[in-house]
Amino acid sequence: MATPETTSETRCFGGIQKTIRHASEATGTEMNVSIFLPPQATTGPVPVLYYLSGLTCTEENVTVKAGAQQHAAEAGLALVMPDTSPRGLDLPGEHDDWDFGSGAGFYVNATEAPWKDHYRMYDYVTEELPALVGAYEPIDTARAAITGHSMGGHGALVVGLRNPDRYASISAFAPIVSPTRCPWGHKALGHYLGADRETWSAYDASLLVTNPHPNEILIDQGLADGFLEEQLKPELFEAACGASGQALRLRRQEGYDHSYFFIATFMPDHVAHAAKALGLR
Repeated sequence: MATPETTSETRCFGGIQKTIRHASEATGTEMNVSIFLPPQATTGPVPVLYYLSGLTCTEENVTVKAGAQQHAAEAGLALVMPDTSPRGLDLPGEHDDWDFGSGAGFYVNATEAPWKDHYRMYDYVTEELPALVGAYEPIDTARAAITGHSMGGHGALVVGLRNPDRYASISAFAPIVSPTRCPWGHKALGHYLGADRETWSAYDASLLVTNPHPNEILIDQGLADGFLEEQLKPELFEAACGASGQALRLRRQEGYDHSYFFIATFMPDHVAHAAKALGLR
């Protein structure tokens, strides 16, 4: 594992906000990661909350828009916020649509050409990223939680449900809860995984939750979200949780849309959700 390069670093809420760049084995590209280290990290490794971003985003959006650092600093929680796809490849069709390809890796391991050699974001998030930050930052990756927004909410649910022993809590903002049953998911999974829809189920939280996570899942969903009915469909996950016995706190928020204003409003609750599960509160 090559030593990452620090490309920016600044003081923030008594801690350090930084961006690193590293050569990724999972994607075969250079990847950027935004990291917040709380003040408590100066005395030893701290627990971590991973945040997975949504369509079109980079690691920068959540860093500058969500206001998570203040709450993470108070809790003694590191934030690790990766990019949403490989960059710099220029694969055929990679940049044609905003909801597929560049900026839209969907946190899967692609099996179809030309994506399969680089679009391996599931392995990147679950294996390479924890190993990287655990080796080079004062972060205790054995004490982890995960959250995300939209496509990243889908990623957080899938990653957390498939690895319940590695993530003490799961939460999400306006997640795509069932990509096998929405247009965004059909497009992404069809291209990345192929026509056999049986393979898609490994990345559908509403199907994975038949094996519940031991802790309550928190979801916030704005009722003024323009993607609510066609793409997000929280009622599908709600029904699946009811059938499996998964504890779920689904909060439908009147008047809120899909933006970072919505995320920033409820970010304190999601940091607190993770902090409680990690024994920080």
